[in-house]
Amino acid sequence: MTSITLANRQLELPNGQRIAYYDSGEVEGIVPQGTAVILLHGFCGSSAYWEEVLPYINKLGRIVIPDLRGHGMSSAPQDETYEMEAFADDLNQLIGQLGLDQICLFGHSLGGYVSLAFAEKHADKLKSFSLVHSTSLPDSAQAKVGRDKAIATINESGIGAFVEGLVPKLFAPDHLEGLKDKVARIKKIGEATSPAGAAATALGMKNRMDRRSVLENLKVPRLLIAGSEDGVIPAQNTFTSEGTNVSQVLLSGSGHMSMVESPSELGNRIVAFVRHMYVKI
Repeated sequence: MTSITLANRQLELPNGQRIAYYDSGEVEGIVPQGTAVILLHGFCGSSAYWEEVLPYINKLGRIVIPDLRGHGMSSAPQDETYEMEAFADDLNQLIGQLGLDQICLFGHSLGGYVSLAFAEKHADKLKSFSLVHSTSLPDSAQAKVGRDKAIATINESGIGAFVEGLVPKLFAPDHLEGLKDKVARIKKIGEATSPAGAAATALGMKNRMDRRSVLENLKVPRLLIAGSEDGVIPAQNTFTSEGTNVSQVLLSGSGHMSMVESPSELGNRIVAFVRHMYVKI
């Protein structure tokens, strides 16, 4: 483990991508063998985004947290664009290499976009699905302009300059001072992102499809988590689906980073959601 990732293992995937990931291994818990809880991080993040949540969920069973391509300790292929489908292919190959039959998938921000791309092709591999501060909507015209500006900043001023401007926007304004050590930690993680990988990821997010129908048509339990103070993805953009098999949770006071702003509440919500599927009262 390094300071910017939780990854304790690495795999060379059939597509040539080297993925670093945290794996708790098979442990006795609520989730049966052959199934794992998989957590995907956001843009310019890593598996370390989830480090404060782990103590609350580690009794669920096997936990797997990858560093997405171009992030953390995973390799960064020399592609101009990292499409969400390419990230999803990495995930599909990873779970195949790990011998997993089904997964409980939780995707934060970028990780949510990847999760939706995965769900579109591999819904049969899902036991449950969750978006955490993410959305099934495509980028708006304004957001696409923002992606272009992000790419320009990364290319012209470097990843450090981009992350310095990005990270404060991820936190609720009231947390910037009180959680300044955590803000600094998230910046450190972001600064370790491959500049080329970050630019390619930004372009992939800009290009992503509208996947509201994917989310709506999933047959598995779905958990949608938003923060009341999220200035990046407002709650209404997360809560694009509803129904008897959909749970909507608004975390009061949280910005875009509940895994570090309110890890106990997020962790407990994850546990309750997974427990409800497996534990019959």
